[in-house]
Amino acid sequence: TSLNRDKSTFMLPSKFNYSVEELTLDGTDSPYSKWFRELSPDVAAKVATAKLRMQLGNFCNVDWFRGIGEYKIHYGSGWRIYIAKEGDRIIVLLGGGSKKRQQNDIDRAVALWKEYKQLKSAQRISKDQGRE
Repeated sequence: TSLNRDKSTFMLPSKFNYSVEELTLDGTDSPYSKWFRELSPDVAAKVATAKLRMQLGNFCNVDWFRGIGEYKIHYGSGWRIYIAKEGDRIIVLLGGGSKKRQQNDIDRAVALWKEYKQLKSAQRISKDQGRE
């Protein structure tokens, strides 16, 4: 269970910067990366811009519900990026999709976030037991 830190992204100095990281479970490729690689260049550019806006603290296009956020990109068929917050300054990229598959994508993002939190909790308990 880990977060994949994207070291290639340029960030402007600001007290409002967020770290935007991709969720990976069990050392697999992140669901966000898999989705992003299949986007057309024009949509990928819109998604990359949305990611940069989140790094800068701009969440005006995000609706929060069921423990996750849905970043709405008003372009083409209505693209979405599914995110979660880890602490005060980390945004976790869970995946994405279009308006056409919105409910399936939301359910998948919620399940991924829940699985991540359960694995993290189990690791914390295991670490605490190892100290005893």
